Amino acid sequence: MPSATTTDVLTGMYAAEAAYFEAGGPGRASFTTLAPFFADDVVLYQAEGMPYGGIWRGHAGLERFFVAMAAVWELFEMVEQEFLATGETAVVRTEVRARARATGRELQFPILQTLRVESGRIAEIHPFYWDTKAIAAACTVER
Repeated sequence: MPSATTTDVLTGMYAAEAAYFEAGGPGRASFTTLAPFFADDVVLYQAEGMPYGGIWRGHAGLERFFVAMAAVWELFEMVEQEFLATGETAVVRTEVRARARATGRELQFPILQTLRVESGRIAEIHPFYWDTKAIAAACTVER
């Protein structure tokens, strides 16, 4: 995809991600639909306060991330997206509606992501959640 614009890469990736989850997601759908949108050495930085926090590297790391994320969320729907910048560093605001598997609690929250695109592929992703504490709490069964 070297001639693809950043907007093409992002819209393609989000469409492929939606198709991946519609096909059953981790363990059921093939990551090969998503792989072309990510650099081989892609790095995803998730906030430590999230149930799937940490640094996820490469395609194998992203596959493990999607498994971890699917274990947390029964529903994770991107309701609305806004592309705020589309240069080498892109900024995307996404409104999410989600339901936690462990508690059944539903939330709606924004995520702001910065994504670095190199040679037509996503090389780095930094998601910023509005309230990681509230999200983590919704996913935790109280004892």
